[in-house]
Amino acid sequence: MIEYRDAAPADGQALSHMAKRAFTDTFGSLYRAEDLAAFLDSSFGADGLPSHLCDPAYSVRLALEGEAIAGFAKIGPVDFPGEWGADTIELHQLYILGQWQGEGVAPVLMDWALAAARARGSRRMVLSVFVANIRAQRFYRRYGFVEIGAYEFRVGDHIDDDRIWSLDL
Repeated sequence: MIEYRDAAPADGQALSHMAKRAFTDTFGSLYRAEDLAAFLDSSFGADGLPSHLCDPAYSVRLALEGEAIAGFAKIGPVDFPGEWGADTIELHQLYILGQWQGEGVAPVLMDWALAAARARGSRRMVLSVFVANIRAQRFYRRYGFVEIGAYEFRVGDHIDDDRIWSLDL
C-alpha cells in the first residue's frame, strides 16, 4: 500500500538515488554516459535535490511503499528563463518508478502539487515536458495544462526539445 508524506532532510540520500534511477530508466539512453553522470550529480546529488529538502522555497512530497520511494513531486521557484512573476510556481519533477506507473500514484502527487501551490498563493504552475514524452503530455493535458513555449533542456552537449506547459490555478 502506498503512503504519502512530505519529504524531510533525512530522506535526501534515498530520494537522490530514486530520482537518478527514474531519470536514467526513462531518458538515460539519450545521452553520453559522462554527460548523464554529470547531469545526475548536479541535479540529484548532494547540492541538487537533497539540498532543496532544507530550503523553504521548495516542497517535496513522497510516495512510499514501505521504506521504498515509489515516486515524488517537487515544486518551487521557476528556473526557466524569462519573467514569470512571483505568483508562478514550477513543478520541477513528478517522477514515478516504472513498477508503480499506472497504479494511481501520479494523480495523487499531482493533486498534492496543485493544492500546495494554491496554498502558497501561486496563481499559475509551469513545467517542462520532453517533446517525445507523449504519456506525460497526456497526463498534464488531463489536468488542463497547455503548451506555451519551447525550452532547451541541456544534458552535457545534448539539447533536448522540451515544451513548457502552463496551468492557471
